[in-house]
Amino acid sequence: MQGCQRFFLYSDFGSCLFGSKLPDQPLKNFPVFTSIRLLGLWVLFSCTSPKRDIAELNPIELNYAQGFEIERGADFWVVSVTQPWTGADQTFRYLILEEDSQQESQGYDAVIQLPVKEVVLTSTTQIPHLDLLGETAKLKGFPNLDLISSGKVWDLIEQNQVIDLGSGPSANIEMLLDMEPDWVMISTLGEDLKNLEVLNRSGIPAVINGEYVEQHPLGRAEWIKFTGLLLGDLEEATAVFEKIEKDYQDALKLVTEGPELPKPTVLSGVLYQDVWFAPGADSWGAQILKNAGGNYIFQNQKGTGSLELSYEYVLDQGMDAEYWIGSADYSSLGEMASAEPRYRSFDAFKNGKIYTYTGKKGPKGGLEYFELGYMRPDWVLKDLIKILHPELLPEYELYFYTQIHE
Repeated sequence: MQGCQRFFLYSDFGSCLFGSKLPDQPLKNFPVFTSIRLLGLWVLFSCTSPKRDIAELNPIELNYAQGFEIERGADFWVVSVTQPWTGADQTFRYLILEEDSQQESQGYDAVIQLPVKEVVLTSTTQIPHLDLLGETAKLKGFPNLDLISSGKVWDLIEQNQVIDLGSGPSANIEMLLDMEPDWVMISTLGEDLKNLEVLNRSGIPAVINGEYVEQHPLGRAEWIKFTGLLLGDLEEATAVFEKIEKDYQDALKLVTEGPELPKPTVLSGVLYQDVWFAPGADSWGAQILKNAGGNYIFQNQKGTGSLELSYEYVLDQGMDAEYWIGSADYSSLGEMASAEPRYRSFDAFKNGKIYTYTGKKGPKGGLEYFELGYMRPDWVLKDLIKILHPELLPEYELYFYTQIHE
């Protein structure tokens, strides 16, 4: 298993209720989701005010996502990424032109001409957008194909229709330039921002996807509208999202609209070099756990990223926790105890109430949770409800999570 799919990530995936087995290499070697220092990025980019058509732009309302905005013109669209990374004070504006559009295209950070035939993605979390929109065949390149779990994409890979661009920080930029895709989607969680200027100079539109900044579970999922707009499929993307939103809200009602439920205590995280890493109380995963009717033992530890706690503190707070959700990618309790004997001190370990997310993997070990989980928060919520309050979903079978046995 490679890259981010082997460790409890600090910035993006660390905000979820999961951990994983620890890496053999430092975090700086992660292929796609490497944490980066964003200081000084303003040197690389310029953001000028685009000329607008005389006709008024009509805003398209988003329900949960805070990191991008959509405006509709007569024969074009403008999408603005207002939160490309955590703490950003820069907005990136992209122009999407319909066929035969006469809109002035100077001054934007990227201009995309519809229809779109070939695209390059750089994060596994972007893959489900294509799958759900029926546009998988448009994927022509990705850094490190082994990380992908999508069966639809692997069908293309086996037919040699998707080019492996190498690991994220050292992706083969020359190969990408030779491909001349209609656009490249970049995640600011990795180091591929360094290629943004090169791509723009070469005439290849490069757009930033900042979905990881969102902490509302449905906020991240709503970024499918961003991808849909870039493909000319906003209407389909909206329909897909609304179905996921409805399913999420229906599951939430099971917890909130019936008799008041007990709230089982939940521990999360793992030890690494004597530091316990766990998601902060304001994180994506903690929000879903709360919605599922769980009592997160670190709910007073604010933050959207990873907490760094001492073992002694965690033992004091979580020794009696009823559940341990997101313990690592261990295959058995025995393997967990062998790797870290101190895990035996927790009641959740003693009672066998430990759940991990590693049940579904791609052909090369890519974890489906890392790829699909953010796009299907409704399934994550149902999984957690099934674990904590199984009587509410008697016929439901866990999708992402599996229980660890002896």
